Amino acid sequence: MSKYKSEFLQVLDERGFIHQISDASGLDEKCVKNSIVAYVGYDATATSLHIGNLISASMLYWLQQTGHKPIVLMGGGTSMVGDPSFKDEQRTILSKEKIAENIAGIKKIFSKILKFGDSKTDAIMVDNAEWLLELNYVDFLREIGKHFSVNRMLSFDSVRLRLEREQSLSFLEFNYMIMQGYDFVELNKRYGCILQMGGSDQWGNIINGVDLGHRLRIEQLFALTTPLLTTASGAKMGKTASGAVWLNEDLFSPYDFWQYFRNSEDADVERFLKIFTRLPLSEISYAVKEDINEAKKLLATKVTEIVHGPEKAQQAAKTAKATFEEGAIDLSLPSAKISKAELNEGVGLLTAFVKAGLASSNSEARRHIKSGALKVNNKQITDERAILSEKDLLPEGVIKLSLGKKRHALLKLV
Repeated sequence: MSKYKSEFLQVLDERGFIHQISDASGLDEKCVKNSIVAYVGYDATATSLHIGNLISASMLYWLQQTGHKPIVLMGGGTSMVGDPSFKDEQRTILSKEKIAENIAGIKKIFSKILKFGDSKTDAIMVDNAEWLLELNYVDFLREIGKHFSVNRMLSFDSVRLRLEREQSLSFLEFNYMIMQGYDFVELNKRYGCILQMGGSDQWGNIINGVDLGHRLRIEQLFALTTPLLTTASGAKMGKTASGAVWLNEDLFSPYDFWQYFRNSEDADVERFLKIFTRLPLSEISYAVKEDINEAKKLLATKVTEIVHGPEKAQQAAKTAKATFEEGAIDLSLPSAKISKAELNEGVGLLTAFVKAGLASSNSEARRHIKSGALKVNNKQITDERAILSEKDLLPEGVIKLSLGKKRHALLKLV
């Protein structure tokens, strides 16, 4: 039984989204009485979001579904500085052109999650470059900077831990939390926004905005963060041996995305179903109790449907079934192209696995060979100097490469 009265907070609570709320009873009361406006900010540090961002995007989904208005804030301005929170060193400084390219890539996911438009609860997308890039520096310091205590800013974990490790924190980065706090106030002035949501690592930055609103004597603002999502074994959610689990398919294929969730640990399945899917809680509970492996497939398919659409989700499920349960060669597996000329010359085994995305380097592929994890056409490979040639082509015109039992890719002849 949820401790909240509003449908929005009830849903977030029951599905495991809530870590901290600045004033839980006050926010709950606001959500009961009125339709509120809330936002999540996304800096444009890459051309795609990753599955960690899918958690906050899902909170915006439930916000809208329970009668409130979501704002997706793109960090065109803050991305020019870079969030130093819990980073060991300063982020790479991005050009305006690169930031614009990244924003264009990030926008793709939100049309699949939220309904945009002009009605009361339709989502809107705005860019903080609209106000941050137009600021007069001295006026900003006089009007906004005077409300921030350096002593307090130094106490936040995101800053304190960096300084304790004697790692440099530039003045540029130190301004980030002031800019993010100002974003909150600006969104309140423009759209009546009263709630900022984000991951637990953003608590300090979000609270700065709440405090700034109080000092500027505007209406009460609220902060809500989600827990840092880790797997049952303690690993950070969203990382694979080859890197992040991206939401855009040009960086991470729908099949690999489906497979990532299919390979969830048993203890994580119910929690992930609650957070990443829209299935009713009763259906989730039943699925997990009935058959954990089928529940994993359900999880993989439903999340892939949200991110990549029903057709690609079903194709990924079909490919996995053909590959793992029927032992067939499914041509929709992730693939890399290879020419006849390359095969005639011979392709080194290590090079092939890197080319197919199953290893990040020759040395990583070599380690997998030593552990007995690599196969070519379902046959284990023990010789790192092996060469692939036309004789390795299957009748389908492909060479199947496998890393362990769960990761497969094809070299396709072109």
